[in-house]
Amino acid sequence: MKIGDAAREAGLPVKTVRYYADIGLVDPQGRSESGYRDYDAAAVAKLRFVSRTRRFGFSIPECRELLSLYADDGRESADVKRLAEAKIAELDTRLAELTDLRNELVRVATACAGDGRPDCPILERFAALDSSGG
Repeated sequence: MKIGDAAREAGLPVKTVRYYADIGLVDPQGRSESGYRDYDAAAVAKLRFVSRTRRFGFSIPECRELLSLYADDGRESADVKRLAEAKIAELDTRLAELTDLRNELVRVATACAGDGRPDCPILERFAALDSSGG
């Protein structure tokens, strides 16, 4: 099937499918006589797999590793679990950072009168941020 059909079946933009093929993450079956990339059901399944792993926040190298483990019948589930647990720890860190940012934004938004005066604690807080974000 052509790239557009494969993209539609995988729920991805064509540009993303092309990128995944260009970096060797998911290989098309080959090329048609007219030069179009030709995708089979196995490639579409890999595209769906990568799409799902990306939604969980896995990087391209991590997706590559997960695909490799998925294809390896001799894999140990401990290797997959290790990747999942590392991603959970990363998500927990990001969640804590986002919670802190949200709480700070709530604080300054609450302090802002939101009236016709020019003074605004929200803008003052943004202007006070240093290069480390704090």
